Amino acid sequence: MTKARLLTVLAVLAIVVVVALGFAESRRGAPAAPLKVLSATQVAARVAGAGEPYAALHAQSSQLLPGGLSALRERIAALHGHPIVINKWASWCEPCKEDFPLFQHASTNLARSVAFIGIASNGSARSDSEALLARYPLPYPSYWDPSGRAGAGLTGSAFLPVTMFINPQGGTYVRQGAYPSLAKLEADVRRYAEG
Repeated sequence: MTKARLLTVLAVLAIVVVVALGFAESRRGAPAAPLKVLSATQVAARVAGAGEPYAALHAQSSQLLPGGLSALRERIAALHGHPIVINKWASWCEPCKEDFPLFQHASTNLARSVAFIGIASNGSARSDSEALLARYPLPYPSYWDPSGRAGAGLTGSAFLPVTMFINPQGGTYVRQGAYPSLAKLEADVRRYAEG
């Protein structure tokens, strides 16, 4: 093989490698396809057959419950020994709305092993909160907290959205901000709630 031909072959191989690496990098950085929003019927079908204490949460699917911080703490105490995920959201909060499909899928995927609870917080209008829950049915209730005091008292944060994880031993971890993907949310559930 002549030197010129060898250089041509090496140049072509270098171009192929650069293109392949560029394609792989662009695929890795590509945003995930949006999750399909599940209907209330689909959510109910996915969580059917879950045992207690999860079934009690599923029976209150997408409800706004009263009682504030004391009711929320009472519910958490009743769930002691089980992994718990608490999502604090507001109907006017755009990052919170973006999180709803992720929490819908994570909570249905993990319906038999993790307790999910919501907190509708920080100035949400009840009708707006109910409309958001109708648009994104969840297999768990949210506690109505329009003042934001219950959510801040529990999570230690006035920020939105906030996700609090409680492991079976009672250890907690609080994460502020929206989730970039279902995979990241479920990884955090495994690490902080189940782990």
